[in-house]
Amino acid sequence: MEDLPEALVMEIVKRITRTSDLNSLSLVSKRLYMIEGNQRGAIHVGSGLCTATETLTSLCARFPNLEKVEIDYSEGQAWRSGSGPCTCAKRSWVRRSLSALHIAGVRLASIILPQTPPSVGASSTGSALEIDCPGWILGHGNQLDNKGLSVLSSNCSSLIDLTLSFCSYIDDSGLGCLSYCKTLVSLRLNSTPQITSTGLCVVAVGCTSLSALHLIDCEKIDSLEWLEYLGRGGSLEELVVKNCKGINHHDLLKLGSGWMRLKKFEFERKRGKYHLFPSNKIYDSLYNAHSTDIYDLCCESLQDLRLAHIKTWPEIGLRAVLGKCKALENLWLEYVIALNDNDIIALSRSCSNLKSISLGLNLQRYCSDVMYCETRTSFTDNSLYALALNCRLLQIVDLKFTGCDRGWPSEIGFTQEGFLVLIQSCPIRVLVLNNANFFDEKGMKVLSSSPYLETLELILCHGLNDAGMRFIAHIPCLSNLTLRLCHKVTDVGVAELGRAHKLESLVIEYCGEISLQALQGVAKSVQYAKDCSLATMKKIGFGRP
Repeated sequence: MEDLPEALVMEIVKRITRTSDLNSLSLVSKRLYMIEGNQRGAIHVGSGLCTATETLTSLCARFPNLEKVEIDYSEGQAWRSGSGPCTCAKRSWVRRSLSALHIAGVRLASIILPQTPPSVGASSTGSALEIDCPGWILGHGNQLDNKGLSVLSSNCSSLIDLTLSFCSYIDDSGLGCLSYCKTLVSLRLNSTPQITSTGLCVVAVGCTSLSALHLIDCEKIDSLEWLEYLGRGGSLEELVVKNCKGINHHDLLKLGSGWMRLKKFEFERKRGKYHLFPSNKIYDSLYNAHSTDIYDLCCESLQDLRLAHIKTWPEIGLRAVLGKCKALENLWLEYVIALNDNDIIALSRSCSNLKSISLGLNLQRYCSDVMYCETRTSFTDNSLYALALNCRLLQIVDLKFTGCDRGWPSEIGFTQEGFLVLIQSCPIRVLVLNNANFFDEKGMKVLSSSPYLETLELILCHGLNDAGMRFIAHIPCLSNLTLRLCHKVTDVGVAELGRAHKLESLVIEYCGEISLQALQGVAKSVQYAKDCSLATMKKIGFGRP
């Protein structure tokens, strides 16, 4: 190895991806130690990180070309000994375990709560170093604080991407040190409870190259001077705001001219306690928020848009964005209150490039005149017809209906007829239907002639039976099929799939009449779960996000 040209050695090191192999290689010789350290471009550290100034300085010297740094203390929060009130991570971890109790009649896989944190392990992807630590507990010493962040920002001259997760000891003064990172392009703050708008203002002014900002569970951020500054003179292309209780969706309009540069935008409020049930408020199903230009917005570069758990009445706010995204390709709307067909119609007319749409819909109360009110999901077939007519590039459709009773089909605003018009008009490759009570054997028959459909996922589809499975087996290009909580399908229906000999992967979860034995040889890859996982419970609208 010592006789090889340095360029060749560097190329060899690049092709080694396992962290253990890289660590072993670096011990062979001083030359390999230097080359491997110089090529390490990313590092992910948790509670194992020593926060002493000398150690941090040495870390930066060992990896002088770090471009991506992620510091994450999330795992250990759940096992923090002697803790009083639950931390954010602990609440999240516990509620994922206990949310199962909200579903009656669903058998759960056993839940094991560990007595101690998991053991230390290591893995890597590409040039990244990832240290999977058991998490921060009191015995591990201090977390990274303001001084430590100052050391990192001063010594990582190539830093482009920084993520701080559950860093409780970093406040505005520490965050202000990042203003010296002129190369910083992406900043993600996840559950950093001491950060306020003041710290963000310093970052907005100092980090002139910042193009991606993620704020998740940052509860002390309220005033939006930082947002106004980024709108006037920044280069922000990606903005994600989730569960920041001091920021309302209409506040984001203060980005002003910055909307012109945005390519990705996500806004999500915390899910309400009673999101499964309609409120007492009644919304106008004929109201058109796009008939007049209420806000002077231009977001023609926006390609990805996600709105979740927000109320668009009486404050219209981000609802106005839906009719102004000419470049939009991917749309997610989850439990957005007070929307109606006019919003989807306006969207479809301006977004001919739309390729993916995901709608999470719950029950709301609508009226079109003073004499008639109805309880249903936000959109009707008129929305489906508009998408079918104007969005001919649509390839991915994901529809989730939460809180709808299969005994009351009218609670879902869509009908099977309207849905099939969309399916027959667009080159749908991926289809996910969750609690779609309107979909039955007739719909499966039409679906069987879909020439582009490759991936199909059906969750809580009560109309699916063995006869419907026969039609699914004849979908020409179907290679990936997932069935969850479909209790009318039996081994007989699965046998139809086996005779077709076309599936690459098959996932069966909590379909009570399907046995593991019936899945033998049906697909090249098979996953089977007899019980309902917590992830599936989240998919059907139960449990905390």
